[in-house]
Amino acid sequence: MSKPLKQIHLAAHFPGVNNTTVWSDPRAGSHIEFSSFAHFARTAERAKFDFLFLAEGLRLREQAGQIYDLDVVGRPDTFTVLSALAAVTERLGLTGTINSTFNEPYEVARQFASLDHLSDGRAAWNVVTSWDAFTGENFRRGGFLPQDQRYSRATEFLATAIELFDSWHGEEIVADQESGIFLKDARAGAFVHEGEHFDIAGQFNVPRSPQGRPVIFQAGDSEEGREFAASTADAIFSRYGTLKEGQEFHADVKRRLARYGRRPEQLLILPAATFVLGDTDAEAQELAREVRRQQVSGATALKHLEFVWNRDLSGYDPDGPLPDIDPDLGEHTIARGRAQVRMYRDPLATARQWRELAAANNWSIRDLVIETGSRQNFVGSPATVAESINTLVQADAADGFILVPHITPTGLDGFADTVVPLLQERGVFRTAYEGTTLRDHLGLAHPDAAAEPGTGRVAS
Repeated sequence: MSKPLKQIHLAAHFPGVNNTTVWSDPRAGSHIEFSSFAHFARTAERAKFDFLFLAEGLRLREQAGQIYDLDVVGRPDTFTVLSALAAVTERLGLTGTINSTFNEPYEVARQFASLDHLSDGRAAWNVVTSWDAFTGENFRRGGFLPQDQRYSRATEFLATAIELFDSWHGEEIVADQESGIFLKDARAGAFVHEGEHFDIAGQFNVPRSPQGRPVIFQAGDSEEGREFAASTADAIFSRYGTLKEGQEFHADVKRRLARYGRRPEQLLILPAATFVLGDTDAEAQELAREVRRQQVSGATALKHLEFVWNRDLSGYDPDGPLPDIDPDLGEHTIARGRAQVRMYRDPLATARQWRELAAANNWSIRDLVIETGSRQNFVGSPATVAESINTLVQADAADGFILVPHITPTGLDGFADTVVPLLQERGVFRTAYEGTTLRDHLGLAHPDAAAEPGTGRVAS
């Protein structure tokens, strides 16, 4: 008996606060004007995508003490944008990244419950932590938390927020105009939480929302991140979009669910994926090379090399050889607040490896950054891209993908018009929304109002 076809989940990431976007392309639009967000969201909904996703940067990144302006910087407030998008869409899920290190559970729970009401049940929260003092300087507490404390706080933060969501069961509002009774339980929303990080009590003032609580997303590849996702998340973002690595990550995270009393289908694994389409595979490959060179200008290449060298390289020719000096191992980090700094934990070894690659392939600095940097996941004709996506999902390398176009806001249009119909013809992607909430789109059950206190897990 053959295995039934998995249904593919697709989402769209509005690019920003990264260097995926080619903002200098003549086709590119604003990353702040609402018309860009609205066009992008409407395209995703027209294609019947599960949700739109917004990342968030809480501080502009710097290089050598100056704002790094070679990629897109800045982002309007997440809740403001998603709330506005709720008014111009009807079914598309609305997912926002909100930090658990520099916020408070009551405030965030209130904002997400409100968004879920405004959107009729389409809200999702990507729970993240912050790792650096650079971002912490923007906030009252300042500083930062070590990794183990970050996840400890995040775990309790989410559990506390879920207690707030679940403090309303959904039947408290009577609103009987004849009797004048509005609530049948005057203690609706009552909560008490005492823990290591939070000690709060009161009454939550937003009634039970359509989804009960927002869908919970998590992004993190560390041991702590994988465990956090397995214990509490509905979906995890993955950076593994190839067959072997994707299957290994998929199997590892799904295997962890059992010890939390959860089933494999209760956690979706969704890698981010870029794409370049062409009428033919050869044309798409050529376009992909052009895009990479647009994404990595000479100035950008030097800035990326500084992540490893930790010193000013502005005097070097980006089309020339790599520096013959070694990286500066001092404590000062020239590229503050950039995730890439954490990727290169042994700068001397990385520099040695890169010099060997450059020498063997006759690469310049710019060539090296292009070749060793992130690549487009899906490149080819619409038929080729549809086949590649379906193959990875059916092979359990992923449950779907979060697509990140390099042009905003129109970069998703071609995918919606050419690739989606091919997936629909294969019977692996919806032709119409079957439900109204994001939980419906993702195949997730509505949470029981009675959850085990402090755990975030639905009681059996």
